[in-house]
Amino acid sequence: MMQPIEEDLRADIEAIEEAYEFMLAYAAQGMSGDEAGGTGSQIREVLMRCQAAAGQLPMHLRALVDAKEVDAAGDYHAFIDIVERDAADTCVALRLILGQGAISSQLIDNLNAWSHLRSLLTDLFVMDEVLKGS
Repeated sequence: MMQPIEEDLRADIEAIEEAYEFMLAYAAQGMSGDEAGGTGSQIREVLMRCQAAAGQLPMHLRALVDAKEVDAAGDYHAFIDIVERDAADTCVALRLILGQGAISSQLIDNLNAWSHLRSLLTDLFVMDEVLKGS
């Protein structure tokens, strides 16, 4: 059974991964903006969930590392500092995009290719595997 800390962290990770998958599909649609509704209006909801998850992710990672009382906790926290920077950079981009009147497929395609978002995803994959072993 997962502890509440693990459930919160898992929810953050799933929200970020689901957002990335949704953004890939959205980018492929060639939409000019979200003013038409349907999938276009969903992109804002997905991006807001991703932003919320990225914003609380470092806190949930730190809480889990502390709860597990892992060896070399300093190394974990140093890595979480990197996650925090990548998450903060991602949140800045998400706020910028959410502030636009229309969110085009091209804009989302550019976000998908953005190195900070990809770094955050890779951070999650690394930390997920490391925590499985602890």
